[in-house]
Amino acid sequence: MAAEFSRPGSLYGAVDLGARKQALDAQARREAAGPPGAASAAVIEVTSATFNAEVVERSLSVPVIVEATMRRAEQVQQFSEVMEKLAAEAAGAWLLARVDVEAEPQLAQALRMRAVPTVYLAFQGQLMPLFEGPLPEAQLRQALSQVFEQLGVEAGADGDADAADEPPVDPELLRAEQAVEKGDLDAAAAAYERLLARSPSDEGAKIGLAGVGLLRRTQDLDEADVFGRAADASEDVDLQLQAADLEMVSGRVDEAYDRLIGLVRRTRGGDRDRVRVHLLGLFDALPADDPSVVRSRRALANALF
Repeated sequence: MAAEFSRPGSLYGAVDLGARKQALDAQARREAAGPPGAASAAVIEVTSATFNAEVVERSLSVPVIVEATMRRAEQVQQFSEVMEKLAAEAAGAWLLARVDVEAEPQLAQALRMRAVPTVYLAFQGQLMPLFEGPLPEAQLRQALSQVFEQLGVEAGADGDADAADEPPVDPELLRAEQAVEKGDLDAAAAAYERLLARSPSDEGAKIGLAGVGLLRRTQDLDEADVFGRAADASEDVDLQLQAADLEMVSGRVDEAYDRLIGLVRRTRGGDRDRVRVHLLGLFDALPADDPSVVRSRRALANALF
């Protein structure tokens, strides 16, 4: 059973910030429409746009099990039914979030899944892979029980049971997150910058600030227009930088990095330095040990030298 976090910084950083406002708006619309039926209260159907609000935000107060599956695949339907059964039995101690990867290919790519279904745990804002492939009910119960035991969470108790033991949230980080939720990017950037001035090595603040920069640069861009023009102008540095930013915001991290590494190879002088600096800024949008960052730093070095 895997225990390593998968792109922990990206949950609050560059990859997901672009969909954050959409997710919060969608959540508000659902709440305005009234509570869902009791039978489906523990199961959430999520998309790329709602993942942040429905999974990440909720996981700050209650564990969320994410089932990435393919709805029409008959071989996983029984597994999905068992997952729903266990979620109902948990009575709110944890929630089940289901992703149809056939309908959400970008989210499947961001999750780096290799099999259907793949099950993840979102806990306190971070996402970790649990297991791949459908498990029999007995093994599934055991697997989930072990996960919650390792985390020190009582799966059959109130999700806030361990809240008193959680470390306090840095006020500047809280201000930054609240500002992002309100769409006040200037206030968010200022809060992240204050946090970095006090703690220059704070990776979460660095990731958050890079994400705010991405939002600023992409919020007024027409994605179809940018990609359409960039496809016909491989040497246009401004267009290629915009396309890379849009790829990052939508979770296509490797595509963004590869685009700019290729541009580094094709440019010289001031243009090349612009691309290099921009790419280094995109590296800051993910943890330094992220596999994509590590791979792309090596590729950048090879392109430069």
